[in-house]
Amino acid sequence: MNDSLPDLEKAKVNLETSSIPWAELQRFFAAGLAISVAEELDLVEVAYQFSRDNKTQVAQWLDAGLIGHVSDRQAGEWISANSSVWAVVVRPWVLVQASICAPTNSPR
Repeated sequence: MNDSLPDLEKAKVNLETSSIPWAELQRFFAAGLAISVAEELDLVEVAYQFSRDNKTQVAQWLDAGLIGHVSDRQAGEWISANSSVWAVVVRPWVLVQASICAPTNSPR
């Protein structure tokens, strides 16, 4: 039964992810709480590790440059392009992934 607990927790995290216009996350960015997740990482797995407070794994991703605060340049590009991102909240952080950064008014 314990083997399925992480799967259930990841499923819950997955249900909490969504596509959202970057403009709606500006207050989190301004507060330094928006964390960019590289496209090659699984956003759900990263959120799960944050929620488990897995400092070792998070430090490895930070050191590898796979996660980090959203840069001013990136935030500006997303605003200019009216982009959406995949996002999930792991208090106090908002994890965002740019893999679907398309203008919010563009058809998919």
